[in-house]
Amino acid sequence: MGNLFGKKKATRVTEQDKAVLQLKQQRDKLKQYQKKITLQMEKERQLAKQLLKEGKKEKALLLLKKKRYQEQLLDKTENQISNLERMVQDIEFAQIEMKVIEGLKVGNDCLKKMHEMLSIEEVEKIMDETQDAIEYQKQIDEMLAGSLTQEDEEAVLAELEAITQGEADLELPEVPEEELPEVPEQEPVREKVKKKPEREMLAV
Repeated sequence: MGNLFGKKKATRVTEQDKAVLQLKQQRDKLKQYQKKITLQMEKERQLAKQLLKEGKKEKALLLLKKKRYQEQLLDKTENQISNLERMVQDIEFAQIEMKVIEGLKVGNDCLKKMHEMLSIEEVEKIMDETQDAIEYQKQIDEMLAGSLTQEDEEAVLAELEAITQGEADLELPEVPEEELPEVPEQEPVREKVKKKPEREMLAV
């Protein structure tokens, strides 16, 4: 059941990927350290305020000096984080450049193989043959154009128009031009003749 959909293709981890991963881990640790120092500095600042209220100025001054030192550490930590992030970006961009270069290399190899299959001499030969075919067709067109008179040209155009018109129009039955006979108002004679024997039979 587990092999129903096949095994996933294993991804190859390069040295550049490992380096990027390590740099990101170091960056995250520095950010955690930065957050910890910031919270500690805030606590010590509040504690210094409390000591001043209690009249313990020396201890408050000592805490503020410690806080100042921690601020300098935060500045250094921020610079280190910026350097790590810049390093990660440089490595990732270098990886992209490598893929682009590999793609260009594959493209150049493909072009070389295509050029080997079709030499310059063959291209020139094909171009010459194409030009000859064009010139030959042009001569035929000129000969045909010169052999037809103006009357022939008009006849050809008329035939073309007739064919085009014939394809476009639907074939409809012709309507007779003669008028239809009028329907007589009186009863036909044949019907009277037909009814006469019936009267004679009744008389008998």
